[in-house]
Amino acid sequence: MREHLKFYIDGAWVDPVTPRTHDVIDPATEEPIARISLGSSADVDKAVAAAKRAFETFQFSTVEERIGYLAKIIEIYQRRMGDIAAAISSEMGAPAWLANAAQAPAGLGHFANTLNVLKDYKFEQTKGSTLLRYEPVGVCGLITPWNWPINQIACKVAPAIAAGCTMVLKPSELAPINAIIMAEILHEAGLPKGVFNLINGDGPGVGEPLSRHPDIDMMSFTGSTRAGVLVAKAAADTVKRVAQELGGKSANIILDDADLQSAVAGGMISMTVNTGQSCNAPSRMFVPRAKHDQAAAIAKAAAESIVVGRDAAGRPMGPLANANQFQKVQAMIQKGIEEGATLVTGGVGRPDGHNRGYYVRPTVFANVTNDMTIAREEIFGPVLCILPYDSEEQAIREANDTPYGLSGYVSGEPAHAKAVASKLRTGNVHLNGAGADFNAPFGGYKQSGNGREWGEFGFEEFLEVKAVMGAA
Repeated sequence: MREHLKFYIDGAWVDPVTPRTHDVIDPATEEPIARISLGSSADVDKAVAAAKRAFETFQFSTVEERIGYLAKIIEIYQRRMGDIAAAISSEMGAPAWLANAAQAPAGLGHFANTLNVLKDYKFEQTKGSTLLRYEPVGVCGLITPWNWPINQIACKVAPAIAAGCTMVLKPSELAPINAIIMAEILHEAGLPKGVFNLINGDGPGVGEPLSRHPDIDMMSFTGSTRAGVLVAKAAADTVKRVAQELGGKSANIILDDADLQSAVAGGMISMTVNTGQSCNAPSRMFVPRAKHDQAAAIAKAAAESIVVGRDAAGRPMGPLANANQFQKVQAMIQKGIEEGATLVTGGVGRPDGHNRGYYVRPTVFANVTNDMTIAREEIFGPVLCILPYDSEEQAIREANDTPYGLSGYVSGEPAHAKAVASKLRTGNVHLNGAGADFNAPFGGYKQSGNGREWGEFGFEEFLEVKAVMGAA
């Protein structure tokens, strides 16, 4: 079992102030694969002090210098891509195909995209006689989740560096190894000491004191809405900027003029990518009532075509990432049964042939109503809810009837789908199976968070604007 017991602070690997260890569990075997240290407020103080010292000079680094750092990071990241994919597969259960095709490359994509943004960004502009300057926000606290770990690390670290900020990262203690590799990449790239600091730990031990720290100027958090509320409350006393990407319960509206086979099967498969552990997963599928039973049959066939097992051939579905998530998803499936939804396929318990590991059955519920728990709460597993609708207005109304607003999906004739998309209260809408776009802003309305990540919009989260009157 590998040991990663040090933190990366001020350009060096250092011991924690108070030793406390935590085993990293492989979700496919339920066995420990690594041991890390869990930090404390004393470690946070050390890391923030290092970042604060580094900011005194890094804020004045040139665009050319920061372009150089990003280019070097990209070069080393490409060389370490296999290591990152292997780490993510072992610590959060992603099958090799997903780790190599999406999880690891996503991080590289954010660095490459940010590099392009930085090359073209105008840090100064004039409005009349006033000069507007865009300057780094300062010392940033970054808290990232376990479901798309390097993706979320990269889409915060890359723009923070590009903007001239310094930072302290607390990755999820459940999937920390990829973050350790990231620290190694940044160190090899020659990033000045103190610009990037890494402390492993849990929410109470590191996340809360980081959010509360008076020398942190901005918190960028990705995770559950519940945890996001705690971060915001801890940050409130020091009136720091808080950017959050939180939960979702995304609607997938299948219009009457959609290709039903393609839209329903594609929606079901999308629900099982990353074992449903994506905040923007299309978990509520709205279909015309007259096509409900046909849609349920299509979803059933798609779900039952999925091979479960991280190391199986092809494009299998891996386990859920941890024991708590496994128990939550099992409880939500049982809740759907108890509340009267029609269980089309799947259900509670592990799939056949799996006696160990946090594997779950791809599950489809039909005849779901929007007041059921499985339609209201984020399940974060491969569970699809099919809701019949009688009119397009009803579908839009119920799609918006949620505390969340992260993503949405619409399938139908292109102009029709675009018109429906304009009525959805959500930060992203995917039309007819369109994929993600690293240039597009990612983030949500309502309790799905505030602020945006990815591309130029994500870069600007790490900037302040200064008005210099009479300078132009």
